[in-house]
Amino acid sequence: MSDLPVIPFERHDALEVPAAYRELRAEKGITRVRTRVGGEVWLVSGYEDARKLFADSRLGRSHPEPEKAARVSGSALLGGPQGESATEKADNERMRKLFMPSFSARRMKALSDHVGALVDERLEHLAGLTPPADLHAELSFPLPVLVICQLLGVPFEDRGYFSGVSARMGDVADEAKGMAAREELSAYMAGLIDRKRHEPGEDVLSDLADVLDDDGRIAQLAGGLLFAGHETTVNRIDYGVLFLEANPDQLALLKADPGRAPAAVEEILRMASPSLHGLPRYAHDDIEIGDVTIRRGEAVLLMPGAANRDERIYPDPDTFDVGRASSDPHLSFGYGPRYCIGASLARVELEAVFSRLYQRFPDLRVAVPFDKLRRNEGRITEGVAELPVTW
Repeated sequence: MSDLPVIPFERHDALEVPAAYRELRAEKGITRVRTRVGGEVWLVSGYEDARKLFADSRLGRSHPEPEKAARVSGSALLGGPQGESATEKADNERMRKLFMPSFSARRMKALSDHVGALVDERLEHLAGLTPPADLHAELSFPLPVLVICQLLGVPFEDRGYFSGVSARMGDVADEAKGMAAREELSAYMAGLIDRKRHEPGEDVLSDLADVLDDDGRIAQLAGGLLFAGHETTVNRIDYGVLFLEANPDQLALLKADPGRAPAAVEEILRMASPSLHGLPRYAHDDIEIGDVTIRRGEAVLLMPGAANRDERIYPDPDTFDVGRASSDPHLSFGYGPRYCIGASLARVELEAVFSRLYQRFPDLRVAVPFDKLRRNEGRITEGVAELPVTW
């Protein structure tokens, strides 16, 4: 149908989610839309619908007949189906068992003091610069990269290399370019894993070095962790600063009591939506949800950014409130069996930043108008390319 709405909808303010998602949700609930590459998908922008479908075992990242799958974008990561439908569930369970212990909440809590020390080092470095300085380059980018490198056992001096590969891998327009970068990063990780077999350390790759892996799946997933473990947290640091500056009353609360940092982080995670790409799933069987029937093979696009602003769940959903009380956790890390294994790590990093940043720099402010910030357009994670600040 040519009259289907085309997503992602345009937005003019980086901190907002276009009202069209809310209007479509209110009017039709789960509804058919068309992506910019021409694929027809079911758009899920409601909180309860998204949570149910995140947890539904009949939806997967794989497609029963991949050659017939609708595409969301040209992204090699999230543009279309991934994996084999016959083995997806078993593969996912095996990999989570391998990786989850390294990212347990208890292990992350033990890591928090070390992460705090890293934040202090970066802030001390920032204090030695002449403002304006680029907070993105001096804190938002290097901190998550340093943490994920140490955790996985990736040489920090390689950060320039894998940052470049990550940028190519996150391209939303050129699938061939993204796939080549993904294979390149997997090969890089496979080489590191092989090195760990002979020179083990106290890191995740060393833990996995003796795991039999004939198909390169572990190296590919480790590459995915390296990508996700820095790209998404980088954006949340940048966006957290923007949301706090845009809401000076909330910033004042955090400055007066840095113990509010965990609550502020949850609100940043709920509100920040650097990318409007969404998370694709494919139906392995017919699914009835509400008055909609999703047929086997059809594509479903889950939109956590829109679901996190569902007015039926969150009063005044577009208001940034560090004191927000809610029994319904946001969906920024997903829900159910595919809940992001790096969620605890992201929280540790973000809490370390926002409990310290404004204590060290109480007069910190963005040095250019928000609409003049240069964005990473054409990338799956989007976000800002630089964040000039002064103090």
